[in-house]
Amino acid sequence: MSAHVRTDHLANLMERAARIKETLQQGAKTPFKDVIDVSWGDPHRAGMKPLTFVRQVLAACLYPQLLDGDNFPVDVKRRAQKLLRCCDGASVGSYNIAGISEIVECIAEFISQRDGVPADPENIWIHPGSQMSLRTILTLLVSSEASPKRGVLVPVPGHSTTPLSVTALGGTLVPYFLDEERGWELRADELRRALASVQGACRPIALYVINPGNPTGHIQSRKSMEEVIRFVAENKLFLLADEVYQGSVYDSNSEFVSYKKLLHELGPPLAHTLELASFHSASKGLLGECGLRGGYVELVNMDPAVMPYVERRFHMATCPPVTGQIALELMAKPPQPGDPSYPLYMQETEHMRSTLVDNVKRVQQALKRLPAVSCQPVQGGAFAFPRLHLPLKAIHKAKEAGMQADMFYCTRLLEDTGVFVSPGCEYGQKEGTYHIRFCIMTPADTMEKLLRRLSAFHLQFMKDFS
Repeated sequence: MSAHVRTDHLANLMERAARIKETLQQGAKTPFKDVIDVSWGDPHRAGMKPLTFVRQVLAACLYPQLLDGDNFPVDVKRRAQKLLRCCDGASVGSYNIAGISEIVECIAEFISQRDGVPADPENIWIHPGSQMSLRTILTLLVSSEASPKRGVLVPVPGHSTTPLSVTALGGTLVPYFLDEERGWELRADELRRALASVQGACRPIALYVINPGNPTGHIQSRKSMEEVIRFVAENKLFLLADEVYQGSVYDSNSEFVSYKKLLHELGPPLAHTLELASFHSASKGLLGECGLRGGYVELVNMDPAVMPYVERRFHMATCPPVTGQIALELMAKPPQPGDPSYPLYMQETEHMRSTLVDNVKRVQQALKRLPAVSCQPVQGGAFAFPRLHLPLKAIHKAKEAGMQADMFYCTRLLEDTGVFVSPGCEYGQKEGTYHIRFCIMTPADTMEKLLRRLSAFHLQFMKDFS
């Protein structure tokens, strides 16, 4: 498995992209006129427009004098006034350490409606982003002083921040591989292999899953999820479910089902005993408010004796920004039929959905036409993660430069075309395989331009190194 850590080469790639942008702004002549940065899962960075309703409510909360005019619909004003009443001092500038109680209750209603299972606000905690929530839970599970060391099963490929958190806290990574040939399926037999591989070396304590997948774009089937739940129960593990892309499903034959909902459907004793933490965020999906830093975790079946420690950890942690909490409330409770803002909200969200569905089709059609490229179906999430079957000459050239072959490919792609994508080696991959990751949450014209540049570059790259 290649490293999950961000390498010096990736840092260099990010710096190089910034320098190229600067030279373009200064009027330098290059074969391209701009840098297309799709290395992040940030829709607004990639050019998608914020939702009007969300920004109007945020603007009114930040500058309440706007409520006196006629610029905003009445439901925007009502929502902003309600949210301001929830803030100490009626100001978003006040501290709200554990999360605004009315917003926590709104999130509980959202979860209850999603799953058909009651959610207790006492088990929901707001944090500055889902990864901060996850790290806080990891501090309860992993300790550098533990003997033997605590192990966390993590997916390969997978989001790179979680492995960094595990190792920084003194834990041991226990990698399990998603099955690329089966659409990045998560298989129980692979989990058993991973567990057996560290027998005696550490004490596995938790299993981390990402659904919909990052960077893979897969959506777990109910069968796969049920196998995971039974595996976790049999091995007395804590289940960490990263479900931040639950609102981003593109495949009409796929459906997002939360782990909490399926756990409830399986009934007792599992429904009452398996410990689960589910994470969600305002950064992902159609809201895309990455910069506001709003995320939450819901804890299910947590040992009551542990809850005081959970409360203490979250109170010790960074206070969640009030603007991020407001974004979570707007995500959990968007405009409803009959509200003045509803028609525009639906128009904007439906346009975004159709754009992303079309982008997925464009990506898969374009990649199919390229030699030595394969890509599993993108069912959900924010990324495409195609595999590059690179020629030996290119692999050897990359080794001479001290790089992984996909890092070498990404570097050349940026230098030659201004397209900035991430190499698969940053997310973990099977030895001898190479991938790239790029965000699909872009406007249609940006995606068309990206695919044209990528296709032309790839054909020339393969010609140069064949």
